[in-house]
This record gives sequence, C-alpha cells and structure tokens, in this order.
Amino acid sequence: QVQLMSSGGGSVQAGGSLRLSCKYTRCTICMGWFRSSPGKEREWVAEIATGAGGTFYADSVKGRFTISWDNLKNTLYLQMNSLKPEDTAMYYCAALDRIGRECDKSENYDAWGQGTQVNVSS
Repeated sequence: QVQLMSSGGGSVQAGGSLRLSCKYTRCTICMGWFRSSPGKEREWVAEIATGAGGTFYADSVKGRFTISWDNLKNTLYLQMNSLKPEDTAMYYCAALDRIGRECDKSENYDAWGQGTQVNVSS
C-alpha cells in the first residue's frame, strides 16, 4: 500500500559522510533503515516511531548515524557520518504499518524501498 523510493548512496572515503533519503507515499507507524551485504543477513540500522518521534539505533552505528523524518516533504533521512569500510552495504528504507509489530525486525515491515548502495573505502 505504501511505496518508498530511496536515494543518496555513493562512494566515499572512510571518515566521510552521506545522507540517504527515502520518499514515501504516506507515513506509517514505524519507518526504518536496514542494510545488507553479500553473505550477510539483513541488518537493522535505525528506526523512528513517527507518532512520538522516538529514534533507535543499532550499536554499530550509534553516535554516527541519525535518522530523521520530514512529513511535509514525505521524506525519511539517514545522515551517515564518520563512515567506516564496514558500513559498505546496500541500504533499504522500510515502512511498518501494523500495530503491535516490533520495529527492529525486518520481517515485520510491510513495504521496502529499492535500495541504494553505499561504498566506503579505506
């Protein structure tokens, strides 16, 4: 029902920054960012509870990444600072629209963006 389109990926040197964007057709209960690399399970990165505005982060990105949301522009953001080579992955935005579902579990999300690639070199 909800559609998402992610953008903003690219290639940067370690220590650099990128801002990912995700345009959505309508706001949902939770919106999040996930990432995946070949041979790895999809990993939860960050989420925002859109009603209250609460944000949560994986330990691996805490203090470096910031998730935010601008409902006037229908856009979710992930500001990525102090990037490390291990941050290299395909990043996906996602929307959860069912009450009672945990927002840090990929299987609970109802819609996904197409993904945007982030490459961080040493």
